[in-house]
Amino acid sequence: MGERSHVPGTVIPLTPVGKLRGASALPVAAGSLAELRAARRVADSRSRHLHDLRISVTDKCNFRCTYCMPKEVFGPGYKFLPHDALLSFEEITRFARIAAGLGVEKLRLTGGEPTLRRHLPTLIEMLAQLRTPAGKPLDLTLTTNGSTLVKQAAALKAAGLSRITVSLDSMDDAVFRAMNDVDFPVADVLRGIDAALAAGLAPVKVNMVVKRGVNDHTVVDMARHFRGTGVIVRFIEFMDVGSTNGWRMDDVMPSRDIVAAIHADAPLMAVDAQYEGEVAERWRYADGSGEIGVISSVTQAFCGACTRARLSTDGKIFTCLFADQGTDFRALLRGGASDDEIAALLAGVWQTRTDRYSEIRTAETASLRKVEMSYIGG
Repeated sequence: MGERSHVPGTVIPLTPVGKLRGASALPVAAGSLAELRAARRVADSRSRHLHDLRISVTDKCNFRCTYCMPKEVFGPGYKFLPHDALLSFEEITRFARIAAGLGVEKLRLTGGEPTLRRHLPTLIEMLAQLRTPAGKPLDLTLTTNGSTLVKQAAALKAAGLSRITVSLDSMDDAVFRAMNDVDFPVADVLRGIDAALAAGLAPVKVNMVVKRGVNDHTVVDMARHFRGTGVIVRFIEFMDVGSTNGWRMDDVMPSRDIVAAIHADAPLMAVDAQYEGEVAERWRYADGSGEIGVISSVTQAFCGACTRARLSTDGKIFTCLFADQGTDFRALLRGGASDDEIAALLAGVWQTRTDRYSEIRTAETASLRKVEMSYIGG
């Protein structure tokens, strides 16, 4: 059965052109909402369409990766969100259904570590029933550190999960244990990847965050290991997400250097993007043995094509990974607001969106306090 954590609240009235108390954006007019639904798309101030919704289902994680949840901040005394603050499965599903009516076609479950959320297959089963206005199933995927996949992969697939992305920052066991900072071995993540493949969660993608001087020397080994397996490795530049990871530009290994290193070992050829807003720049091996991707949000900003909104564990919408605040939807979901009222606010939040952090990144903006990745989802 699904979780329920409904908390009674005050009904928030909404007029077509009024402003919601406690909300940070004007909802669209009722007529405009009907037009948006008819068009099945909503665009922001830079003509970027809302297409992807990333849903953080928990702010907890069993790893303490130094670039995401360092132990000195997320130690034994750290206060995570209480259970009743988290959106219930019913609330998440309702919001996702409303978002699908405005053009969202892809859902990605994140965290923290999403597989730590109890009864996660139940949520996946609920989300798998959603459809776009044209009747198309949503692309339903999940990002995980792989630590529980041996036990959970088959159940996740049976519930309706389409595919999966696994985070693995090095094939060198000592390097990986140091980076996850809980002494978790590479071998156990690889067993999880094998379980995902056996369950049919394909294609499996592996994300490697590359930090200069820490794991950059293991990039080619990672590419070699998965070449020819059907698993797609994506190398991610170390990013200034949140305010606790000690980010410095000197720690960034540019994606062009990553591609050059792999190309020197096995020749690569550029591949066109598969869809609007795809963040990974794709490369395939010239001999046809697979492909890799690089995500270059530091050295080659892709803000101009960003189509992603993020729903935090406690029901706030963030329109940028580097945001410092979000818009609260939990109050509406628990306060008696109608689907149209929620859709109007979501459309208004997206239409007034101006985010382009990576394009304007400077020493000043990089130092601004931002929400942590474990709360907003990667």
